[in-house]
Amino acid sequence: MSNPFAEDGGPQPPQILKTTTEIHATLKQLLDNHIPLLVRFVDRNQRYQTYMVEMNREKGWIALDELIPNDGERLMASGEAFQVEGYYEGVRIAWSNDHPVHPGELEDVRCYWTPLPDQVLYHQRRNAYRASLAGQPIVAELSDKTIKPVEGKVLDMSATGCKLSFQGNLQSGLQTGRVYEHLSARLPFGTITTAAELRHVVFDEKLDVTFCGMRFYRISGLTQRQIERFVYQLQREARRDQPSGRFS
Repeated sequence: MSNPFAEDGGPQPPQILKTTTEIHATLKQLLDNHIPLLVRFVDRNQRYQTYMVEMNREKGWIALDELIPNDGERLMASGEAFQVEGYYEGVRIAWSNDHPVHPGELEDVRCYWTPLPDQVLYHQRRNAYRASLAGQPIVAELSDKTIKPVEGKVLDMSATGCKLSFQGNLQSGLQTGRVYEHLSARLPFGTITTAAELRHVVFDEKLDVTFCGMRFYRISGLTQRQIERFVYQLQREARRDQPSGRFS
C-alpha cells in the first residue's frame, strides 16, 4: 500500500539565503562538520578541494584551507573570482566570491581569508529525513481564518513538513492545497509557528482520527534552522539505536 504522505519530504526548490544570521548558521555546519568543499574558478574547468577552517562573524570573514591540487593557490592569490560548493545532509550549499582574497596562517598552515558571502544558495537535493515522533507527545495546533483552532499531535517531522493527527473527522472542514496561516508545534526547545500547505488529508473511521500531511510554507530562516537541528538530533539518536550502527 502506498503512503499518501511520502511526497511531503521531496526535493525542494533552491533557496537564496541573504540574512547574516541564515548565512552564518548554514556555513557553520560546513565548518563544524569538516565538510570538503569544491572550488571552481570562473572560466576554468579544473576543480579544487578545500575546507572551511575558521569563521569570524564579527569581522565578516571566513578562512579556506590550502587548495588541492596546489596550483589553484596561484589563482586564488591572483584574485580570480571563484565559486564554492559543499554538500551536507543532502543539501547543496554554494556561493560565489569575486572579492580580493587575503593569504594568512592558522596554526602554522596557510589559509585564505575571504569575505562572508552576501548570499548563499541552499538546495535540498534529496528527500528529507523524516523523524518519527510516535514516542514523544508533541502537541500541534492548526488555525486559519476559515477554521477554528484545532489541536492534535505531530506524528513525524522533516525539514520540509510534518504529519499530524486530529481526533474526529475533519475532512469536510479542510481543503487540500490550501495554505493555513498558523501551524504551531510545541517542540522540546519551545513552540515553533509557521504557515503550512495541506498536501493530504485522510480520515480513519476505525480510529476516528484524521491524518494530515503538511508542507511548511514560506518558513522563516530561524524557524527552519530550529526544525533542522531538532530533526537532525532525532536522526542521530535513531542511528545510535540501530544495532548495526547504520541507518538507511
